[in-house]
Order: sequence, then structure tokens, then C-alpha cells
Amino acid sequence: MADSRDENVTWLTQEAYDRLKAEYEYLSGPGRVDIAKKIEAAREEGDLRENGGYHAAKDEQGKMEARIFHLRQILDNAKVGEAPKTEGIVGPGMTVTIRFVGDDDEVTFLLASREESGAPIDVYSPKSPLGAAINGKKIGEKATYSMPNGRQNTVEILEAVPYIGN
Repeated sequence: MADSRDENVTWLTQEAYDRLKAEYEYLSGPGRVDIAKKIEAAREEGDLRENGGYHAAKDEQGKMEARIFHLRQILDNAKVGEAPKTEGIVGPGMTVTIRFVGDDDEVTFLLASREESGAPIDVYSPKSPLGAAINGKKIGEKATYSMPNGRQNTVEILEAVPYIGN
């Protein structure tokens, strides 16, 4: 049974799920037909080695297929609704305030899927290095994560409250 902190689960609002599903259905249906027509039209122009339109259409097709694959993964692992929330424990759907250890800077953000765009505050994914490190932590606990440059960074959890929107 998947728990609210399962790293494979993507919690989405109904609106976000519907939007992603519509994008997936368009790209995997009419979108594929359209790109195939572009490739065929460009192929008819002759020599493929010097055919910019053909190469651009093939590149567009590759990007579209990658997006289709990504959307399928999100939709297959999506749970619509809100992740169960426990105040004081970091998890998806929580507004989290952290402090970087050795610094006075505090950062507040929503821990949620990147697909939940439109929040009035920054959104950090639970699958990001920081999100994964703090997920499940309690107020007062510290977490260390690796930054893209390979350095370690440690943060302290100051607050974790359910996100209430605008």
C-alpha cells in the first residue's frame, strides 16, 4: 500500500491531473499524426542530409515523445486529491520553512509536484535533492542533501504546515 510519502506517488489536484491528461491525449493522438505529416512532407523535399525541415521535424518528434513518456509516468503514479498531512512533519502539500545551517537565511516553499504550477510561492518537488532530504522530517530536525555541484548543504526544518492556497 502506497503511503503519502511514497517517492513514486505524485499528488495532483483534479485540475492539474485533467490538464496533464488532456495534454497527454493530444500529444499521443493528434500530435503524433501532425508530426508524422511534417516529417513526411519534409522527406518529400529530397536529400535528407541537407534537409533542415526534416531534421527539425525529427527533433520536434523526439521532444514530443519524451514529453509523452514523462506525462505517462506522472499519470500512472498520480493520486488525485491531497496527500495526508500532519502538521509539523514535512510532506507533499505542506508549506515548509527551512534555514540553511551556518546562515540566517530562511526559505519558505510549497513541497509539491512541479506540475502544480500557479502557486503564489515557490514549489519544490519532493523528488528534488532538497525535497527528498526533508520529506518526513519534523520541526527542529536537520537534513543534509547534495547540491548539483556536489557540495553538501544542511538545513533545519523551522515550520511545516498544510498549504492553504492563495
